[in-house]
Amino acid sequence: MTKLLFALGIATVALAVAAPADARRTGPVTCAKWRHGHCVTWRSRYAVGHRFGPRYGYTTYSALPRTYVRRYSLTPHYRYVYQNGYIYVVDPVNYAITRVLNAY
Repeated sequence: MTKLLFALGIATVALAVAAPADARRTGPVTCAKWRHGHCVTWRSRYAVGHRFGPRYGYTTYSALPRTYVRRYSLTPHYRYVYQNGYIYVVDPVNYAITRVLNAY
């Protein structure tokens, strides 16, 4: 009986140490906060200063949701990347991110 309880205890510890299924990085986001083995807050992996480059597939200004355009005072003078719940405002001269906006 004690061996069975000991084996169950080891199995429980092994499961607690193993990374949960949603710990995998999918695209440019990673988990920022864990609760009960599940990710509850996601964070962008792209930060201010990251450069996308001139040939990146940018989102057109007209394709951005109007709610976020008004909320964040976006203008057509910049380039935008809209993916995974974030809007990245990109400088059209050096292709570097100047702002990271939450679009959830």
